[in-house]
Amino acid sequence: MKKVKFNELGLNEFVLHAIQDLKFECPSDIQEMSIPIALEDFDIIGQAQTGTGKTLAFGAPIISKMEKPTGKVQAIVLAPTRELAIQVGEELKRIAKYERIKILPIYGGQSIDIQILALKRGVDIVVGTPGRILDHIRKGTLKLGNAKFLVLDEADEMLNMGFIEDIESILSNLSDDRQTMLFSATMPRAIRVLSKKYMKTDTKIISIEKKSMTVSKTHQYYYEVNPKTKFESLCRILDVDAPKTCIMFCKTKKGVDDLVDALQPRGFTVEGMHSDMNQSQRMNTLKKFKEGNLNYLIATDVAARGIDVEDVTHVINYDLPEDSESYVHRIGRTGRANKEGIAYSLITRGESATKRQIECDTKSVISKKNVPTMLEIFAAKSETILNSIKSTLVENLYNDFIPLGKILTKQFGAEDVAASLIKTIFESGFNYNYTEEVASTGDNVRLFLSIGKLDEVMSKDIISFLCETANVNKNELGPIDILDKFSFLDVPKKLVDAILKNSSGQKLNKRRVNIEVAKARR
Repeated sequence: MKKVKFNELGLNEFVLHAIQDLKFECPSDIQEMSIPIALEDFDIIGQAQTGTGKTLAFGAPIISKMEKPTGKVQAIVLAPTRELAIQVGEELKRIAKYERIKILPIYGGQSIDIQILALKRGVDIVVGTPGRILDHIRKGTLKLGNAKFLVLDEADEMLNMGFIEDIESILSNLSDDRQTMLFSATMPRAIRVLSKKYMKTDTKIISIEKKSMTVSKTHQYYYEVNPKTKFESLCRILDVDAPKTCIMFCKTKKGVDDLVDALQPRGFTVEGMHSDMNQSQRMNTLKKFKEGNLNYLIATDVAARGIDVEDVTHVINYDLPEDSESYVHRIGRTGRANKEGIAYSLITRGESATKRQIECDTKSVISKKNVPTMLEIFAAKSETILNSIKSTLVENLYNDFIPLGKILTKQFGAEDVAASLIKTIFESGFNYNYTEEVASTGDNVRLFLSIGKLDEVMSKDIISFLCETANVNKNELGPIDILDKFSFLDVPKKLVDAILKNSSGQKLNKRRVNIEVAKARR
């Protein structure tokens, strides 16, 4: 059967040129079916699993149809997380490579003033999380009167995260004659209700059959970690396992650079690979890794596509990928040629749903492991040191040092000298200044607070409120998610009683706040 080419779908020449640069020859199923319909101005509901190229499926037709830059927002793309907003923004920029189109990701956690300045300069496409987009709408810094396109990407995930009210508020600010495209891996009832209410009656529904994915016989594990101690958790894992050859994955190029910069001063032989590095840099790094002169390689998914190295003992997902297909590609780097491999994933509380989806898609189980304790690190280091010393004794590789040994043993005794040397080796072998046990997100409790954006509260207000009423340390408080009418906060178990006793029922911004332990997510 003849495969359809991108140049047969009706896209403009500039978009086709950009796609050609990306080395894409044939569209995926969702792209092949969506692009022609989108170019004909129909609303679309597209159901396809994550990792099938949905960004290009909506981005290519939108950019093909957009007017030349006007300085006013022409398209809005909603994404459930800041990471996905950044990723989608980067992909759209690649598709718009030969167009004079300005694309801006906006999300919480980044300075809103920087975003306001960029919006004032003029933007054609805004990609953002619902909460932050709504913030700009309310401030009057994001005007949607000229927006002709709306995309809801990973719609099911946005609804699962409680963004339905924010999404409906955004939709109320858009004109009725816009083109709406909704993409989702699943199609729960809430999405059907939303589409019926806000999309045109002649909306086209495209459903791509889910393809099964299999994984190798690699042993798969995950560590549930606290974002604040994620790096220390990684160091503990590396100190215990001491991987001989390991590839670590980060979502972004900056993430790769930051992790390399953090690990190198701690004695790890590590280098990074991503698309901002020139070809000779990447080839040199890969050569060192293949020849065994580099134990650890940190890469983005894009940069890792060309890596084919035998005897990789470990793959570590420092950042969990957004989709199952990327996960399968990553862990396929180890466990080759009938050899055992190990894949570790460091996940935070908010990524549990992604992990479950990966397990479902790959029909596998990712087993939980606890972050190594100080005792486990001590035991692992001790075994390594003893094996090294035994090897030196068996191979008789110490003759040149016997005179020094005699001097020391005569003065202090053989056992004390041996213990002192082992202590010196042991302490020099640590790659992190461990001072106490790290807490995983499993040690935290999620609290519900009956106050939200409509009450004009910000994260700093909630933090100050809890510090004043419950006398807690602000550095112990976890991530805060503020929605329209309520908020969620992660706190260590030890603080729960004090907060419920002293803060619940107190007033914040002249409103009495009810606080309770949040119900478990289903």
